[in-house]
Amino acid sequence: MCGRYASTLPPEMMEELFKLLNNVETVPRYNIAPTQPIVAIWEAEARREAHLARWGFVPHWVKDPRDFPLLVNARAESMAEKPAFRDRVKHGRCLVPASGYYEWHTGPDKKKQPYYITRADGQPMALAGLYSVWMSPNGEEVDTVATITVAANPQLSVIHDRMPAILLDEAAQDAWLNVGEHGADRAKQMALPLEDGVLKFHPVSTRVNSARDDDPGLIEPVDLTEPEPPVQKPKPKKAAGGGGQMDLF
Repeated sequence: MCGRYASTLPPEMMEELFKLLNNVETVPRYNIAPTQPIVAIWEAEARREAHLARWGFVPHWVKDPRDFPLLVNARAESMAEKPAFRDRVKHGRCLVPASGYYEWHTGPDKKKQPYYITRADGQPMALAGLYSVWMSPNGEEVDTVATITVAANPQLSVIHDRMPAILLDEAAQDAWLNVGEHGADRAKQMALPLEDGVLKFHPVSTRVNSARDDDPGLIEPVDLTEPEPPVQKPKPKKAAGGGGQMDLF
């Protein structure tokens, strides 16, 4: 699965790269976690725009998201059949801009080592996703998103057996967003593992395990032959009502 990623592309560059009619003011983020607001791109009424959405998909028919499982990822192989996703595969596809993502490898000693994975050419990623607009009982609309995963290619299978569905070029991104001309069957054909060599990866600090940490040092490579300094745990803070920090519910 993909449960953490980084997105450092400036809004103006995102607007140009993805041919947006708007931009969303954001700051570079190095440890984006589920339930937090993320930037997602979709087309509606012939307008391609960026939106702030909750990373954690909620179908429109859910009464209370707190009683519904957290759906961060949708498996490409079954998304068109799952009740939560099948309508949005046809009508609600989106892109999630990313600089790279994290995955954890479990070693023989059961310890989990995080890796940071990026495009080998240094270009930004466009993760394939699905979006849904959930409406609260008081009429407030909340945009929500799940990213799509596929089986890992041989290169990445040494880390994990899944990887995000990544749309490399403009034609693939345009087709993914064009739900009017490309239906569910075409979507499944586009959500495939990348060839070996398109991505690269390196080990990073276990500080990424904590969503409280969000700084450029998280994506820097570490030497696994050297012991990592102990993580300084911050003092717990009282939640300001409701869910955790940046949780939209």
